[in-house]
Amino acid sequence: MIYITGDCHGDYRRFNTEQFPQQRYMTKDDYVIICGDFGFWDNSREQLYWRKWLENKPFTTLWVDGNHENYDLLKEYPSVSWKGGKVQFITPSIIHLMRGQIYRIDGCRFFTFGGASSHDIEGGILDPFAPDFAKQKKRLRKELLCYRVNHVSWWKEEMPEEAEYEEGIRNLEEHDWTVDFIITHCCSSSTQSLITRGSYKEDSLTEFFERIKNRCSFRKWYFGHYHDEKEIGGGEILVYESIRKIL
Repeated sequence: MIYITGDCHGDYRRFNTEQFPQQRYMTKDDYVIICGDFGFWDNSREQLYWRKWLENKPFTTLWVDGNHENYDLLKEYPSVSWKGGKVQFITPSIIHLMRGQIYRIDGCRFFTFGGASSHDIEGGILDPFAPDFAKQKKRLRKELLCYRVNHVSWWKEEMPEEAEYEEGIRNLEEHDWTVDFIITHCCSSSTQSLITRGSYKEDSLTEFFERIKNRCSFRKWYFGHYHDEKEIGGGEILVYESIRKIL
């Protein structure tokens, strides 16, 4: 069995047995996929508690990264091969699905590509070592402007490097641009414009997904990021707090 859901931001209570009773019939050979913003932030007592809590669940948790992960911390985990693609094992059954990979799971091909551009940063990205850091924070809070702090609440790696785009294209070409499922955090430029009515601007990643959308053959494309539940058409599905069975 494979289930899918959207952004968690470190809150995994939707996976308790009361809200997700299907897990009673699952094993570690069954999967729950999170479409970005898993909530991989630090090694605090709270984070370690929830990772242990997830590890003790009967299923295996798979996730693509979003724009709210600690990429400095993520770099500390080695990349290994798993089901045809590269992954990072956070714990034995919490697995980060890396960008541009194709995995064969339960006889189906999954193309994954995490990342997204943060849009709730109208106040900018602050440097914590700047001499006026405290003054900037105070001003932005007074003006009620959202901001992020570099290497504390924002990382440039939220957006892919060129090598990651190239690896994704190369892997799709090796599979004749045909997969069963696409799992991402954000979506193509045209789909994003449709669901946000232009409030989110296109960028290099949404344009990359536009190219894939126009060329790749797929059954379903699941993505999160926009905090809503919506079936777009053409197999594209925006997920948030629901947990949907896909296999």
